[in-house]
Amino acid sequence: MPYIPLFLIKATLRRFKQRGDVSRPQSSRRGFERMMSKWNKPLKGFTYAQADAGGVPAEWIYPDKCDRSKVLLYFHGGGYFVGSYNTHRALVSKIAEYAGISALNINYSLAPEHPYPTAIHDCAKAYQWLLAQGFAPQQICFGGDSAGGGCTVGTLTYLRDNNVPLPKCAIALSPWLDLTFSGDSFPANDKADPMLRADAFEAVSKYYLHNSDPKSPYASPLFHSLSGLPPMLVQVGADELLLSDSVRFAEKAKEQGSPVTLEIYPRMFHVFNDFWRIIPKAREANRKLGAFIKLQFNS
Repeated sequence: MPYIPLFLIKATLRRFKQRGDVSRPQSSRRGFERMMSKWNKPLKGFTYAQADAGGVPAEWIYPDKCDRSKVLLYFHGGGYFVGSYNTHRALVSKIAEYAGISALNINYSLAPEHPYPTAIHDCAKAYQWLLAQGFAPQQICFGGDSAGGGCTVGTLTYLRDNNVPLPKCAIALSPWLDLTFSGDSFPANDKADPMLRADAFEAVSKYYLHNSDPKSPYASPLFHSLSGLPPMLVQVGADELLLSDSVRFAEKAKEQGSPVTLEIYPRMFHVFNDFWRIIPKAREANRKLGAFIKLQFNS
């Protein structure tokens, strides 16, 4: 793996951050897809297959010699308006490899064409499709980053509220859990986080929420009951805008009896896990995600 000093990585990301424009969501989506797909081509040592998960486009990921009886159901990030399994293939592949299981990486419907709660409903559909395929809840782990982390928690609480058995465990990477932006790190970490811009969040949240309340239960699960959730590992960077989302979530979930483990990585930024090729801490974090999943499935 190449070694690139962290300050150079951050400086490069800040240049992209300054040029970021979310005023045209469809254009942003195409650009994000082009840029990220270059780094997310199929990896050696994996088999990939497209699937229709109950009407939700998806891609199966099978690491060589993995246990196909267990699956990581993954919800990609991208502010609910960009991203796909093409933009997150490599990250999900590595986590699945470390866990020794398969993964199903889905394309939930994106805003503004499909506002809240469509993404949550799509994630729930994919889960129920897995159940219909013969997977037991104890054989499934939820996972997601950023907005996909919001989908992870939002879908868990949606399923709980509708009396659907929950998966064995879950992982969340830099989850976006508060669409009111009331956390202490927002916008305090705006300069420190080389990935996210605080001034872009209002527009992005409006794409997703449309006319819904920002405190809607499955859009901002931080403001609602977090009881009855499965074991979860949350990873977040100390320098990111959304740090306080993870901190408050872990504290509240524990208070309400849900077993959540929070890992805060010093000097790291939003979804640093995606930079596993050039950041040793990202590889370490991803291995921990895999080890957590493996431990839960074996418990």
